Amino acid sequence: KVSSRVGLVFVSPGLLLSRPMSLQRFWFLAVLTGLSGSGVLQVSGIRIYTSGNVEAVNGTDVRLKCTFQSSAQINPSLVVVSWTFRPLAGGQEISLFHYQQQPYPPLEGIFRKKILWAGDLMGGDASIIIREVKLTYNGTYICQVKNPPDVHGPVGEIQLRVVLTASFSDLLILAVAIGSTIGCIVLLLVISLCCRRCRKRQRLEGNEESPCKERKDPAAW
Repeated sequence: KVSSRVGLVFVSPGLLLSRPMSLQRFWFLAVLTGLSGSGVLQVSGIRIYTSGNVEAVNGTDVRLKCTFQSSAQINPSLVVVSWTFRPLAGGQEISLFHYQQQPYPPLEGIFRKKILWAGDLMGGDASIIIREVKLTYNGTYICQVKNPPDVHGPVGEIQLRVVLTASFSDLLILAVAIGSTIGCIVLLLVISLCCRRCRKRQRLEGNEESPCKERKDPAAW
């Protein structure tokens, strides 16, 4: 004898409502994906470029180069530039410099009266100059730029190494530059002396020919 049983399945109203919602989410994500792929929807992000590793001699001025590219039009009245310093020995980061419509250099600390604004916002430049660097300035310098609505993106970092004397490569470049300058000056002096001698010789030859002409004149009479 085979007995048949009929099972009843009860579906809660919440499950029925959740399926349309899942379908709506699917279509919503599909539309976002399509817009993103077609280029209609783009996520803005500012790009920052730095000089990387920089070496400076103790007591000299150094320029920390930081340039940026923004997907939004640059508005100088809205752009915000922030520089921070992370010491080589570690510790808390120091607010180094701030720019918003005008430069705000540090009023206290080791960088007081040492930071100069050297940037050009319309040219995508947010660089600064550190005057008379010291050995305590060794560390990482962080450059951050915000150009609303383009406020997202990575920061730029520069590793500054302050040394007592210039490295061999720097000395070699300096020696080559000085030698080239001296060589050019010597070459110009030699050319100038040669030109003077040639002119003097031409004048002497001209003076020697003139008496001969005067002697021939009486014979013609």
